[in-house]
Amino acid sequence: MDGRAYSVGTFVDEAPDSAGRYGAALLFVRWSEAGDRPVAHLETDYLAWGVTPAEALAPLAALTLVEVKAHLDRCIELERRDKGARGGGAGWG
Repeated sequence: MDGRAYSVGTFVDEAPDSAGRYGAALLFVRWSEAGDRPVAHLETDYLAWGVTPAEALAPLAALTLVEVKAHLDRCIELERRDKGARGGGAGWG
């Protein structure tokens, strides 16, 4: 959507929440225009939960490339809206 290169990975909570569930989400790393270094990241909200980390990650591992791209596009759109509201840029953090 923004013409930049991204890598995607999954992450899961290190410890369960108060309900005993682990949350899992997608993490997108944005690469520099030269493609030689990461310059920012975006992440989804939790997309799945489970009583074990593996159970939480399973639905994310089953996503199609089209579904992953749709999540990335939503993250980019949210970042654009946030930048407009704050008047600043997003980076690591």
